[in-house]
Amino acid sequence: MPQNAPRGYGAVFAVREFRFVFAAHLLSLLGVVVSEIALTFLVYDLTGSPLLSALTFALGLLPYLVGGTLLAGVADRYPARRVLVVCDLLCALCVGVMVLPGTPIAGLLALRCAVAAIAPVFTGTRMAALTDILGEGDLYVLGRSLLRIVSQSAQLAGFGLGGVLLAVVPARGAICVTAVTFLCSAALLRFGTADRPARATARPGDAGAAGPAGHRHGGSLLRESLGGARLLLGDRRTRALLLLFWLPAMFVVAPEALAAPYADSLGLGPAALGLMMCAMPVGHIVAELYVGTVLSPRARPRVVLPGAALGLLPLLVYGAEPGLGWALAALTLSGAAAAYVIGLDQWFVAAVPEELRGRAMTLLTAGLMTLQGLGMAAAGAAAEFLPVPQVVAGAGALGTLCCLVLVREVHRTGPHATAAREARGRTGGRLRSLPRRGRRNVRPKGETVLTRE
Repeated sequence: MPQNAPRGYGAVFAVREFRFVFAAHLLSLLGVVVSEIALTFLVYDLTGSPLLSALTFALGLLPYLVGGTLLAGVADRYPARRVLVVCDLLCALCVGVMVLPGTPIAGLLALRCAVAAIAPVFTGTRMAALTDILGEGDLYVLGRSLLRIVSQSAQLAGFGLGGVLLAVVPARGAICVTAVTFLCSAALLRFGTADRPARATARPGDAGAAGPAGHRHGGSLLRESLGGARLLLGDRRTRALLLLFWLPAMFVVAPEALAAPYADSLGLGPAALGLMMCAMPVGHIVAELYVGTVLSPRARPRVVLPGAALGLLPLLVYGAEPGLGWALAALTLSGAAAAYVIGLDQWFVAAVPEELRGRAMTLLTAGLMTLQGLGMAAAGAAAEFLPVPQVVAGAGALGTLCCLVLVREVHRTGPHATAAREARGRTGGRLRSLPRRGRRNVRPKGETVLTRE
């Protein structure tokens, strides 16, 4: 590498295609956050119903499961650039219809569901495409980290921007901004990224096999999507890694979901509530920047298991009904521990075969958002019967136990453990040194498949 070549995050930004992906991601994220606020406000303004207003926000999470499981095959079946651009255009169309004055409440909610169902396909395709743009090594890990940091930052900035917009323009006008951001994102991806062929390849004679020109024909998108999910979840290593993304996130949302009633119980105002909502994202951003900048590629995976195992422990402080200061410290520490995902990304991309990568990333996104939604709902339901501090502390305790079990499983399915088991099998139980290997086997015809255990 030349002496003056950029390193770390700078090396990621030196890749021209990534700069376009980054700008598109930033624009669409800001638009989505603004539309969530504006649409929730619009539904409440039209109906006066808190239930419908809350449902509007919840519908941004629930359809992820549908889109992420039934449509996941799109990410591998078609060229990535085409999928990304079409997803952006479809979202822009849905948002554009929302703006029309004659759109009924049921139509607004249905369009909200449509946008949310498209989101995991878009996100999974983009995550898989990053391996083509940045490779599978350190640049990919840092690129994913940057997009994650932008997501956290855009959430904070988007809420503020949405509030400002609603103060000066009607709700439908604020929603128009989202349509524009989707169109801009589509243009950036169309003209700023390369057109690469579809990732999936089929065996000769299979339904959906590629024709002479390389295009797929026949076959069932639903069968491909569900078949990919079964294969990924049927592999012990991949299943453990997916759960390590999902489970900590499911439990860590409890204090955010219950921030308003907890602040109210302490007699705190809106400013304190805002600080509590910001503490966890700020902790995550700072910690991930530190891990990505200071730690080497070989050192980052070392924080995965400790971070996942211990990241929910600070929430136990809630059992003592802490004041604002201690609560903010606990939230910041839990947010910082979530930086373990930067090393987990490295493990996950190494564990998934290339032809399943789009479906794997889509499933990852869908599961993450769905379980976060379920975690929020479960925390709210528990708070109907128990004091809020006990619910948050209970989420920390139960989540820590689940994560400890899961961390043990991830450790047992790691490359070293797998090599050791294979060595025992070949030497009659006598352990011998084996070279470190990945998670792929190759069939005689060259088809890469997941190893089942």
